[in-house]
Amino acid sequence: MKVELFEHAVRVAMSRRRLLQGAAAVGGLAAVGGLGAKQAAAQEDVRAAILKIPGVGAGSPTDADWQKVGEMCLAATKASVTEGEFAGVELTFMGLNNQNLHNFLFRGFLKPWEAYTGAKINWIDLAQADYNARLQQSIATGTVDFDIIEMGAPFEGDVCGKGLASEMPDWVKTQIDMDDYVDYLKAPVGTWDGKTYRISIDGDCHTFAYRKDYYENEEFAAAWKDSGGEGEWAVPTTWKQVQAHSKFLAGKKDPLTGLDAHGFLDPLKGWGGFGFYFLEDRATAYAKHPGDPAWLFDPDTMKPRVNNPAFVRAIQEVMDLIAVQGAYPADQINADPGTTAFSQFLAGTGSMLTWWGDVGSSARTSDTSVVGDVVGFGTLPGSDEVYNSKTGEWEQTANEAPNMAYIGWGVYVMARVDGDGKKHKAAWSAAAHLGGKDLSLWTSAYPSGFQPYRNSHFNYEEWETAGYDRAFVEDYLGSNADSYNHSNSAIEPRIPGIFQYYSVAEDELAKGFAGQYGSAQETADAIAAAWEKITDQIGRDSQIALYKASLGM
Repeated sequence: MKVELFEHAVRVAMSRRRLLQGAAAVGGLAAVGGLGAKQAAAQEDVRAAILKIPGVGAGSPTDADWQKVGEMCLAATKASVTEGEFAGVELTFMGLNNQNLHNFLFRGFLKPWEAYTGAKINWIDLAQADYNARLQQSIATGTVDFDIIEMGAPFEGDVCGKGLASEMPDWVKTQIDMDDYVDYLKAPVGTWDGKTYRISIDGDCHTFAYRKDYYENEEFAAAWKDSGGEGEWAVPTTWKQVQAHSKFLAGKKDPLTGLDAHGFLDPLKGWGGFGFYFLEDRATAYAKHPGDPAWLFDPDTMKPRVNNPAFVRAIQEVMDLIAVQGAYPADQINADPGTTAFSQFLAGTGSMLTWWGDVGSSARTSDTSVVGDVVGFGTLPGSDEVYNSKTGEWEQTANEAPNMAYIGWGVYVMARVDGDGKKHKAAWSAAAHLGGKDLSLWTSAYPSGFQPYRNSHFNYEEWETAGYDRAFVEDYLGSNADSYNHSNSAIEPRIPGIFQYYSVAEDELAKGFAGQYGSAQETADAIAAAWEKITDQIGRDSQIALYKASLGM
């Protein structure tokens, strides 16, 4: 480490955001010493070159771009696999076709890998809403018909816990440089019973995106003051403010499009379990107490906390906005999270959104985005009070709790390839190519379905190479870094059946939002009752043990 960098760190007590940036720079210096100057320089050249494909402002990447990037990142494969080594091998890959991302990109990235190795990949493409059901069917019937799967860490209890996944070979760990992962994605994430199964290709946390033009609008500021609004007209930092702003904006006009203005965009339609994360976003600041790692269940009994006053408040907030004419866009009851992000927010509808971090890269590099110049980012809004589940009381203290929703997508190889040495190596080689360090930088910077998840992704200068301006990068990457490293982040439990819990919660929330239950409390009680049945079906004692383990208790 340079003396001046060390002195600067001590002098200004670097924030989490700056510390990550500094760590990346130091890591770069270490790499030069460890790899040798020529090899390090070659890697830097590759990273700089792929970030210019196609370049920020040049439109959405195409299949030709994905193939080009895949070809340029093949060096690690060529170091461990001879040309044509996997001739005759056929692999089946199951993943998402969501928003024309995920599997669509993987096809392009892996075409040059197929051409070099001789292997062939067959694809199973799933919509996000169908993913959980398809995976659970394969597990329950013992008919795993895929060799590689794109899967999130929450499913590790269902898959790795049942012995369905292949343990990662040591050579793969070296090729993908697992030490570069941000800390919260390191073990125990990706492991089960001390064995490693996952190649991370994503980080996943929910961050807060907002329209700066709404908060720089003088007419809104004057109207807010005239209406008796509390405080200045400024970007909200609490859910109470989000709620007030959303009600205030109903009936006004969007400063960018001239269409109806809207505040926060809640997705009111389920998404195969993935939609429940967005109700969690509203709840974590109320429900995740800094002195308690648990927030979804009681760790000693698995009694659900989803019907406690914290979650009920979050549900009530959504119901309150449903009751305000114009607070939400028309037909919001049929808007899932894909709609709120890509068809609404990025397309210029609404002023506030919580979503996974890749909305940030899409804002500047997707043809469908019109908000790239006016979007800002932060961690999830907080609260002026937090519910203590141990005492059953609200505490009057400010609280933030970023939601580490889904812990990121990863690539897993199935145990069914373990009996065939050639197929085993081919499957892990394909997975390692998709999880490569250089390739991951490109997927973080361009629309892919993934967000930054490696320490090396927080080198701002590399993003500027792609055409991002520094202020935007610091804002976008900072919201991710601050969420990953928050001392009170809400960590998702890797327990069997987690998406069964989420899916039934979506079903009951839909009933509540449609007015089929008499109150937010009644809606929450219905979710809790359904969760209790799932726990009993899976086995309460085993769930308690696994839940505690997932929380580090």
